[in-house]
Amino acid sequence: MTYEQVFIFALLGLVFVFLVWGRVRYDLVAFGALVIGVAGGAVPAENAFAGFGHEAVVIIALVLIVSRALVNSGAVELIAQYVVDAGRALSAHIGVMAVVGAVLSAVINNVAALVILMTLDMETARKAKRSPSLSLMPLSFATILGGMITLIGTPPNIVIAQYRERAFGEAFSMFDFTPVGLICAIVGIAFVAGFGWRLIPQRGQAVQESEKESGLFVAEAGFSDKSDWVGKTPRDLVDLAEENDVAILGLVRRGKRLPGFALREEIKKSDRLVLEGDPASIESFIGNAKLKVSSGTKSDGLAGKSMTLVEAIVPDGARAVGRSAQDMRLFRGRDVSLLGVSRQGQRFRERVRKLAIEPGDVLLLLGTETRIADAADWMGVLPLAEKSHTVIQRRKAALAIGIFVVAIALSVFGLLPLAVSLAGAVCLYAIFNIVSARAVYDSVEWPVIVLLASLIPIGLALEDSGGTALIAETIVEQTASWPTWAILTVVMIVTMTMSDFLNNVATALITAPIAVGVAGSIGVSADPFLMGVAVAASCAFLTPIGHKNNTIIMGPGGYHFGDYWRMGLPLEVLIIAVSVPAILFFWPLNPA
Repeated sequence: MTYEQVFIFALLGLVFVFLVWGRVRYDLVAFGALVIGVAGGAVPAENAFAGFGHEAVVIIALVLIVSRALVNSGAVELIAQYVVDAGRALSAHIGVMAVVGAVLSAVINNVAALVILMTLDMETARKAKRSPSLSLMPLSFATILGGMITLIGTPPNIVIAQYRERAFGEAFSMFDFTPVGLICAIVGIAFVAGFGWRLIPQRGQAVQESEKESGLFVAEAGFSDKSDWVGKTPRDLVDLAEENDVAILGLVRRGKRLPGFALREEIKKSDRLVLEGDPASIESFIGNAKLKVSSGTKSDGLAGKSMTLVEAIVPDGARAVGRSAQDMRLFRGRDVSLLGVSRQGQRFRERVRKLAIEPGDVLLLLGTETRIADAADWMGVLPLAEKSHTVIQRRKAALAIGIFVVAIALSVFGLLPLAVSLAGAVCLYAIFNIVSARAVYDSVEWPVIVLLASLIPIGLALEDSGGTALIAETIVEQTASWPTWAILTVVMIVTMTMSDFLNNVATALITAPIAVGVAGSIGVSADPFLMGVAVAASCAFLTPIGHKNNTIIMGPGGYHFGDYWRMGLPLEVLIIAVSVPAILFFWPLNPA
């Protein structure tokens, strides 16, 4: 072996060790490896940062922003709101959630799809009084499987498509992954919903109602002049409130709270509804009921600019202590609304905007991120970074979906490259305030971008040095007498095993040129081998570190490291068994 080959192999081995160790952030590991590769002479200095401009990196970043826009607009909520039904049998619930998760993952990033549905799944578990561990892992696996259906569903597909363009002059298109990916998704979902979930050990206890009490806020919302609820009663809103897990506490008229819950009182246009619930539930109810937040304004406070809900705790000595939102002229002076107050689970009859704030209160503030930050600093309250909630702009759902469909159509019909069409969609989302300028940057998982951009030059160096060809030759020598389908299976098993311990993007980058080398050595088309790598790199089901979705559910599901292989191992075997013949059927070894 040459010096460059030895150096790159050693460097990749070091990267593997550090990524499995997990004590150092994976983006820092990858970037450090890039610097070492340049310093050691294996990576040309002029190519050191070429990965940051690579089309695959750009597409992955844009897909994440588009996913955020579809969530912000309520487009995803339109589907998800029909999913939660605590009365379903567990197997049926897992099946429904898995199908919805797979469908969403095919059109938005599969991590975003999981984050959206995980909240709904845990809410269903709470209502059904069972542990969420029984359904979260099947949901995670389903979103991973769904991402395999299209080009933009999962990063490995994007990496493989761009590698094919560099190697052969033409990338895989949006739906080239669909035939094989759809078969794998259908079979995989049938397994996890029908039998696989029974292999998962139940972890943790059922989520009880009392566990949520400390996070309940008392809030107010009003009715616009043209509201459909004017002339009806609060009782008419009870079903919608229950669907969104919100309690109606009463009605405010002419600045005073009416006696009791006032459920039979006829609603007038100047009335305000008193609510109790967690921030996400309150936001969802206000949005779906088309209520307004700020009294005396025509705006509903939710459908205009890109808004956010932030929880902020009131420390002793803060300027806000002893004063109310009305005293501080919070809305008129700071353009921020005090939507609700949480006071150790207490209910109170005072108006929210007239309530004297006490130390230890948690305030629910509504406004733009910049305005909230300024107002919080002025009041002396402490925003909780992990307690920020997106305000969904439901009126823009059709617009967001239309922009997305047009962008995909432009790419599918070859009128624009995918990166350009997605960039145009992002610009329109920003222009129409579906995502704020800040949210455009916040939506991107920069550690993933750094990881990918850093490993691309190292992968190129491995290929240019002849390292991938050396690995391919070794595989071919060891499987010389085997049929081609068996060699493809070996490549997929190697890729799948690596993906269980490495990031799936890193795995795709390393194994794609190896797969092409193997195909070239045995004289067959490279396409089935590239498809095999795309499938195998995505299917990381044995560990919580192979795919980010598995990592996300580990805490909420109470899973241990060794829980994943129980359902993951038979699922990986099943995917190999199904995908190999499907790949060879749709992607012949010797195409005409």
